[in-house]
Amino acid sequence: MPTTIKAALKKWEEASGKKSSEAKEIKLIGVYPPIEKMEGPLHILVNCEKLSLSTNLISQIQNLQVLKNLRVLSLGRNLVKSLQGIEGAAETLEQLWISYNQIDKLKPIRNLTKLHTLYMAHNMVREWREFEHLTELPSLEDLVFIGNPLEEEATLNGNYNQQVSKRLLLLKKLDGYPIIREDEDQDDDDAAGGDGDSDTSDIEEIPQ
Repeated sequence: MPTTIKAALKKWEEASGKKSSEAKEIKLIGVYPPIEKMEGPLHILVNCEKLSLSTNLISQIQNLQVLKNLRVLSLGRNLVKSLQGIEGAAETLEQLWISYNQIDKLKPIRNLTKLHTLYMAHNMVREWREFEHLTELPSLEDLVFIGNPLEEEATLNGNYNQQVSKRLLLLKKLDGYPIIREDEDQDDDDAAGGDGDSDTSDIEEIPQ
């Protein structure tokens, strides 16, 4: 039998000594038996700003509309195939961590007008026409997309960074590295005397 949200919250309260109705951050990570459905008393999480449900067996995003203060949602390492339901958090969500799932369509994400951070490595996005939905996110600055078939193909073709940066004009970081655009690179070369050399030894990849 899978663990329900209700049972998981009870265990979390016992372990943390906190009330879930008062907590700003709740971690239900790697619950055993795993959580399969986002159902139950989520409405009591009235103060929750960060909800972590990673490493479970959740296949569907549900009931986010009851989380009125949700800013960060972590659903990495689940069985999510669709972003349908994510629009329930459209008014508040700023960060979505959803790597290692099975997502291939991105249309529902365009409703998240406050989203500035999207970590969705190792999903199943294959087409640029799906990626284009990210262009409708007015606040997106930090994207982790490595491990999607689209990224793998574009990297083999040698134009991944270029294809992403020309579509997401406000993006500042891609896969843990700062975005360096051609016009900015030219400005830097001019300022340095135009030798074209750049030192990237101090750029460290963010742990994913």
